[in-house]
Formats: sequence, C-alpha cells, structure tokens
Amino acid sequence: MAIQFYHYPKCTTCKKASKWLKDEGIDFTAYDITTDTPTKDELRKFYELSGLPLKKFFNTSGMKYRELGLKDKLADMSEDEQLALLASDGMLIKRPLTTDGKKVTLGFKEQEFVEAYK
Repeated sequence: MAIQFYHYPKCTTCKKASKWLKDEGIDFTAYDITTDTPTKDELRKFYELSGLPLKKFFNTSGMKYRELGLKDKLADMSEDEQLALLASDGMLIKRPLTTDGKKVTLGFKEQEFVEAYK
C-alpha cells in the first residue's frame, strides 16, 4: 500500500515531513486534512493500528481544540464520540497523520519516520 499522508498545506511540520519523504524517495499520496478528512471508520482503523491513546490523535495545540474546550470534555466522551468529532473537522486531527496500512505516525519526528517508513 502506498503511504497516505494527511497534512495541512500551510503547516511547517507537515512541510518538513513531506520534504523528508520526498528526499528519501518514498512514494506517498498527500491528502489535505481539511478537505479530505479521514472518515470515522478510517480514523478507527488508524487508531487501532497506531497503538496510541485516542487523545494523541487530537491537535491539542490547535485553535479549534481550544475553542471547543476539548481539554475538559474528552475524558467524558466515549471513543465513538471522539472518533466522530475528529472526523467532523480535519483541523482537530494531529498532523501530519501518516500511514502505510501497517503502522501510523502522528506529527513528524525524523527518527519515527526512519523506523516506520524506511
């Protein structure tokens, strides 16, 4: 499976991750997370593959996260509600979200990309 790369084009971290993938000669399909937001089912699959807590999928430093006061609300929401919320607005999702169908990374740390995709 080709790498799926969900990003926000104006995000500097996403630009660094994209540059790394290109520099390493790794093929990927880029999706604008604001217009091609993963569905609830896709997010559930990514969450299960990642082995990470669902809270890690939220862009906790984003304006939307703060506007909605999610810091105080997430603990009271079910997994299903959290996934539906993430699928409702790509700006709530930590980015870039990158997957090859076997593993998932959130954000960009070069060492994580080396281990996951090289």
